[in-house]
Amino acid sequence: MHYYLDFEKPVAELENKIEELRRLADGKDMNITTEIKKLENKARDLRADIFSKITPWQKTQIARHPERPYTLDYIELMTKDFVELHGDRKFSDDPAIVAGFANFQGIPVAIIGHQKGRGTKERIERNFGQPHPEGYRKALRVMKLAEKFGKPIITLIDTPGAYPGIEAEERGQSEAIASNLMEMFQLRTPIIAVIIGEGGSGGALALAVGDKVMMFEHSVYSVISPEGCAAILWKKNNSQVGKGEYEKAAEALKMTSADLLNLGIIDEIIPEPLGGAHRSKEETAEALEAVLLRSIDELREKSFDELLEERYNKFRIIGKLEEVEQQP
Repeated sequence: MHYYLDFEKPVAELENKIEELRRLADGKDMNITTEIKKLENKARDLRADIFSKITPWQKTQIARHPERPYTLDYIELMTKDFVELHGDRKFSDDPAIVAGFANFQGIPVAIIGHQKGRGTKERIERNFGQPHPEGYRKALRVMKLAEKFGKPIITLIDTPGAYPGIEAEERGQSEAIASNLMEMFQLRTPIIAVIIGEGGSGGALALAVGDKVMMFEHSVYSVISPEGCAAILWKKNNSQVGKGEYEKAAEALKMTSADLLNLGIIDEIIPEPLGGAHRSKEETAEALEAVLLRSIDELREKSFDELLEERYNKFRIIGKLEEVEQQP
């Protein structure tokens, strides 16, 4: 049974009715195929209509959907012989970040990504996808190994942000993120970064310095969450901020894939199945696989010096100032 978001409730009613009809017909001499087909078409058309006009706040909810595929799902669906590496060789392992090497369509690659976890127990274990400094140091260790052995790097980003707890600060959270940013600009191997869900603040950017930066259609990428932005703008704590304020903040942040492609922050949008990636993990993985294969082929044709120069320039030109003449 699917988990439905608030704005999907009209579709939920139809799909629940379809399931009920299937249960009634199961093992009985009833031919209701035509009726079910009509309802399925109606549900698909209704979903298409809803998703043709979703707001940035609704996209944020889709990006956080609990059934959305995570890093380990993509690794399982797209690769073979994945070998996970643990630990940063300085403090400990961080389950919020998965890192290792795999065979991707015959190409040995390093894959690094956030993992939020499913179910309460695993989510707590993985700290809801919020890495500590050792997570970023582990990621960098694997990236350095990939550079040493000449393997492309794929990063899959899905985090609300780096963990803000005091123990993370004591172990050098900001330094770990800054080191990743600096080192990724200098890695002499292709890097492809993909926001697969939620790209939150420096916690996301620490894995997102790439020669190609892409986003899934219903993912979001921003310096702050709509909730955090709303709390600052309206000077209220989260319990006092309402849905309307979240919607205004999400709109103002320009955090959707379409906004960021238009602003030149990302290079490409990867389409999702109707209703979001969670509606068909296999179809979503196939779309990602095709884009990654094409990107690896393109980047492998360039020399390391070209890669480094283009990577630097890519991020250097992000952000534009536009002078507007003040009206009298």
